[in-house]
Amino acid sequence: MTLRIPLLFLYRALSTCAAPLAPVALAWRLHKGKENRARLAERMGYPSRTRPRGPLAWLHGASVGEGLALLPLVDQLIARGFHVLVTTGTVTSADVLAARLPPRACHQFVPLDSPIFMRRFLNHWQPDLTLIAESEIWPSMISEVHARSIPLVLVNGRISERSYGRWKKFSYAIGSLLSKFDLCLAQTEDDATRLIHLGAPRVQVAGNLKYDVPAPPVDGTTLAHLTATIGARPVWVAASTHAGEEDLIIQIHKRVAQVTEGLLTIIVPRHPQRGAEIAAIAQKYGIAATLRSRGAVPDGNTKIYIADTMGELGLFYRISGVVFVGKSLIAQGGQNPIEPAKLGCAILHGPNISNFAEVYRELDASRGAAQVGDADTLARALVMLLSDAALLRKMARASSDAVENLSGATLNIMTALEPYFMQMKVENS
Repeated sequence: MTLRIPLLFLYRALSTCAAPLAPVALAWRLHKGKENRARLAERMGYPSRTRPRGPLAWLHGASVGEGLALLPLVDQLIARGFHVLVTTGTVTSADVLAARLPPRACHQFVPLDSPIFMRRFLNHWQPDLTLIAESEIWPSMISEVHARSIPLVLVNGRISERSYGRWKKFSYAIGSLLSKFDLCLAQTEDDATRLIHLGAPRVQVAGNLKYDVPAPPVDGTTLAHLTATIGARPVWVAASTHAGEEDLIIQIHKRVAQVTEGLLTIIVPRHPQRGAEIAAIAQKYGIAATLRSRGAVPDGNTKIYIADTMGELGLFYRISGVVFVGKSLIAQGGQNPIEPAKLGCAILHGPNISNFAEVYRELDASRGAAQVGDADTLARALVMLLSDAALLRKMARASSDAVENLSGATLNIMTALEPYFMQMKVENS
């Protein structure tokens, strides 16, 4: 016990001592493309915006998925009279959120987790309410918010079985941190049970916010132009693919194209900078791929179209009824299938889906999605769906209905937050 007690104290002391080295660490991350040069100061707690007058809610999520999941809460909090500050830690999330946040909301990069940076950040922003998404349990962030008696709530709380096993080794430290939350709102009963076992004193199940996120937006003119260009050709999308999957996708295209005249395969890599690399793979199989980043659009001769741009998945989901969601044929844990499901796509996925096991379980059970174990199975599933319009429509409708039935977390969370809204109203009256 005596060895465990000072763990958080030691962390905070070391992160304080390491603060002078932050510019060096940030310069290295900038070189790796992981930081925004113009906004590096935000990572040390310096604001790049003026705090708006009136009540302010601070919402934090790790990256793109967590940040987008907060959007329904952003809208609801603005409707309650709040200004909203959203923080994330990645360049991609900042770019995506910049296009999605409404008026009265803004984005900042979250400071590195040092008491010095967190105090500087909080001194400027002075939030009236702090909501932290999923499993972003950073000691200095939580301790500094708690020290100022700012209501602190974990929303969309998620503790995987693997994380639970790791945290149990540091039960005193995690228990101390979780005890600082006024309330923990978990995605599922399993998440709630793990949070309770780790020491969270006040836990409720509210559901998963990701089911409530609006479908990704699209520019109507761009959609109309691309739809007209593709015409009646059969088309499918391989979305959020990772290294190792594109080779399989291109092989599958060659097989399916033999029995599906005019087939167009659209590959949307998870990391757009890999576009040229994927084109080289296609060339290896004797197919000239077209890259969207170079301004090309698919014409009648295009067989492989590589959508190596950011923020356009909503466009490609809308022009295809069939989507294979990547990071699932390789042992990586899968990508989020909720967006294509919301847009009424039939979904195919590999067996490696541990990151989104719950939603895939629901989609598979509703027959809005199907698991494919390998390239051969995926090819046969594509042939079947692309040749049977009625089956494709039925599967797509089931996909959309499944995620619609799982929505409602936003209302549950706002209801749980009502006592804090009432408290603020009394304090400010």
